Amino acid sequence: MSISPRKNTRQVLIGDIKVGGGAPIVVQSMTNTDTVDITATVNQVIELSKAGSEIVRITVNTEEAAKAVPEIRNQLDAKGFNVPLVGDFHFNGHKLLEKYPACAEALSKFRINPGNVGRGKSRDPQFQQMIEFACRYDKPVRIGVNGGSLDQAVLTRLLDENRLQETPLELPAITREAIIISALESAARAEEIGLSADKIILSCKISNVQELIRIYQDLSSRCDYALHLGLTEAGMGSKGIVASSAALSVLMQQGIGDTIRISLTPEPGTARTQEVIVAQEILQTMGFRSFTPMVISCPGCGRTTSDYFQKLAMEIQSYLRISMPAWRTQYPGVETMEVAVMGCVVNGPGESKNANIGISLPGTGESPVAPVYEDGEKTVTLKGEHIAEEFQAIVERYIETHYGNKHS
Repeated sequence: MSISPRKNTRQVLIGDIKVGGGAPIVVQSMTNTDTVDITATVNQVIELSKAGSEIVRITVNTEEAAKAVPEIRNQLDAKGFNVPLVGDFHFNGHKLLEKYPACAEALSKFRINPGNVGRGKSRDPQFQQMIEFACRYDKPVRIGVNGGSLDQAVLTRLLDENRLQETPLELPAITREAIIISALESAARAEEIGLSADKIILSCKISNVQELIRIYQDLSSRCDYALHLGLTEAGMGSKGIVASSAALSVLMQQGIGDTIRISLTPEPGTARTQEVIVAQEILQTMGFRSFTPMVISCPGCGRTTSDYFQKLAMEIQSYLRISMPAWRTQYPGVETMEVAVMGCVVNGPGESKNANIGISLPGTGESPVAPVYEDGEKTVTLKGEHIAEEFQAIVERYIETHYGNKHS
């Protein structure tokens, strides 16, 4: 049985999205367009939002990018997309927020990396300035520490203190502590400046799965801030998906994490939306949330030498996901539906009966018929060359019959 997110975390409001305090875990993503290219950025935010990203972060790194943010917000609103935008600031955020107040107003949240706010004597006043802007414009802030850009002053301080210990800790343990301390001290400083605790989200991202788990377990036990989860620089393809799934699933099962992002390196030619789909599938397979009807299908074996069931499963899965933006309002609850597409008689009928709707296709040497089950009962047997089209029509009819009435 899955565990809900910690209810004792402070709840943060980002636009209309509730994060923390026992609210459902929120899916976040980030554009990889040049923010200065308003059209490209607006289009990608819309793509990510349609895919299910509930918060979208955009890079704000130059004056031109800061000037573009209000127009990006305006165009999204005009097109009916009110997804909250988060400004990702590094190095010069204090200057950009000061010079472009319309940018600060258009954003729903600021993201600050303590390691990249400034160096030496400039760090504290620049951090303070950004927090003051957050207070002035009533914006929440994610204080996001990254292992690759860790505040070296904090690490150096802890290393010096460690040398004086009778039994010094190993470097990995000191590094973990430095990451956590950087986040907690920055949050405490933000509160001293005037930002309330319910405007603060923390994240401590690194690329090592086991280290990430240890860091968030420790961080969770030492604060009640809302926590954003993510395995930074997760990698490409299956490696990135598996690493992110392994790390985040362990933490969420322990009740840790209020919002997540899957930081995949996009493969050439693939959509940015893949990281949103992966995040949703992790949450749905773990039982935390439902986003789209789930397709259950077998892996295939020597009984399924034809690839027909694989193609049908892929077509049905694509059809369900593409249809979901319209179905969310038209058919409430449809996201909890399960569809089984099975390839032979061994597990086919059983899995099909256990799903809301399922089809058991014939395996090698089996009779060329495909029984369809709805809510555990066989309703029809399909045969011939148009099984795929007929089954999709049956799925559509099932959805309208079982979920359409809820809307009315």
